[in-house]
Amino acid sequence: MVKAGTELLTPTEWQTLEASGARRNYRAGTVLFRENDPGGFVLAVHSGRVKVFVSTPAGREVVLAIKVPGDLLGELSAIDGRPRSATAVAIEPMQAVVVTSEVFDRFIETHPRLAVRVLKTLAIQLRDTSHWTVEHQETDVPTRVARRVLYIAERFGEHQGCGVKISFALSQDDLAGWVGASREATSRALGQLRNLGLVTTARLRIAVPELAALRSYCTVAEVTVRS
Repeated sequence: MVKAGTELLTPTEWQTLEASGARRNYRAGTVLFRENDPGGFVLAVHSGRVKVFVSTPAGREVVLAIKVPGDLLGELSAIDGRPRSATAVAIEPMQAVVVTSEVFDRFIETHPRLAVRVLKTLAIQLRDTSHWTVEHQETDVPTRVARRVLYIAERFGEHQGCGVKISFALSQDDLAGWVGASREATSRALGQLRNLGLVTTARLRIAVPELAALRSYCTVAEVTVRS
């Protein structure tokens, strides 16, 4: 369910958009669209989570984002008319409102508040991409893994006392694709973080026993890089 205050659309805008499209359910693992596919529709995520990634020439996935309730998918192709820039896959059962690109364009034109929010979201994504590109060049794999786990825990985690459990299935392949490292290097990095007591892992699950301790580790690592 979409949490109030986190979504791009207001309740009234959700109703208006849904009246012009359709609400659909998707199973975990469903490919919503693929990189280089033509556009044609936009999805507004109502429940569940979606992995967005691009593929390297060698076939490795590079995760760009995890989309959550309230986020849009496919809006870039609707705006610029170009093919999909990434692949989107449901990582858990999800529900979305689906509208054609033409309907979405008209909706944006008649809802300037939403247009501004979409622009801000795209700007944040661009800044994040630039940040992670620099980080990939300047930090080692354990630091990148720690920062990404911290980011995921802070945004998607379920708080349990002073710790956080990441509330969706996250494979080591997904995490490796997100930090730009091999699966083996990512596994070793998680092992180091486990030995330090900063994370615990189980199959497709990661938890952070003490969020403050992981933040401190990431801060120290950043200072070390800059010094």
